[in-house]
Amino acid sequence: PPGDTAGCTFCHTSPEERCSTCHQRHQFNPAVARKSEQCKTCHWGKDHRDWEAYDISIHGTVYQVNKWDPTQFDMSKKLADADYVGPTCQYCHMRGGHHNVQRLSTVYTSMGMSNADRGAPLWKEKRDTWVSVCDDCHSPRFARENLQAMDEACKDAGLKYTETFKVAENLMLDGMGEPMPKDLAPDWSGQHIWSLKIGAYHEGDKYGGKKGESGEFRMSNCSDIGRVCFESVGYWMTYIFKGMAHGSWNDATYCDGSFGMDRWLVKAKAASEQARRFTALEKKAGINWVPSEFWRKGDYLDQLSGMKIVKEFPGKTIFDLCPEPGWLDTH
Repeated sequence: PPGDTAGCTFCHTSPEERCSTCHQRHQFNPAVARKSEQCKTCHWGKDHRDWEAYDISIHGTVYQVNKWDPTQFDMSKKLADADYVGPTCQYCHMRGGHHNVQRLSTVYTSMGMSNADRGAPLWKEKRDTWVSVCDDCHSPRFARENLQAMDEACKDAGLKYTETFKVAENLMLDGMGEPMPKDLAPDWSGQHIWSLKIGAYHEGDKYGGKKGESGEFRMSNCSDIGRVCFESVGYWMTYIFKGMAHGSWNDATYCDGSFGMDRWLVKAKAASEQARRFTALEKKAGINWVPSEFWRKGDYLDQLSGMKIVKEFPGKTIFDLCPEPGWLDTH
């Protein structure tokens, strides 16, 4: 819906491809584009916590304290000639002025759900590139030790997330998820697939959808335990990954990172136990719970494509309506 997606589309549309997004329209000053604050227009927030992680890290502190001193941060110099007292976002991610940020980015997969080091050649190449940037100021050993620390933090977080996910999955498979996927408004594609069935990760009709079909990782109009799972990985695991990557230890631990995942795991377990107790009591009392109409419609879901498909093309999904593969990418 327009109200919900306004913040998303301001970054995830043409701004990604415009020079003026970083260089600022009318001003178009390269010195402005070299300052870390320019990145935080888009790169901040719970599910992509780059600016916050950098800002409260030791590197960010060095930048904030010294950025007004041109002898420490001379923004008039090209990035290729920069000799800052500490790194900016651009110094590391656009090293030498290179505009392909992905080329000099860290290994970032699925909001940090995947371990940073998974053994693939691409991962080694990116990690070696990371070390080559860090060793402008630090030793290669120092950089690799920090990478290893990030790996271990991601692995630990992955175990917590997997357990949280399993609690919700078992509840849904036992028919005690309130509401169940069939009781919810359709997702954007016009289907009733469990929101945590991502890609081909789960197979079989018991999750809704066909083999290989993906659910929508919902934040709203879903069971509370499903939302807890989303926040566990979408928010807290991102804090951990971004915090470790940028040297913001507080983000990775106390500031809802590892501690947040601990709390949300307990929250999921408590919600599951409560749902199972209620189900047992309702069964004994002969109560047949029927989800309210709110769940079937949601607050605003009549504005989404899924509701339109169900009403106008019964039995179809958005994929059935695509005239050819790739059509969705351009329409």
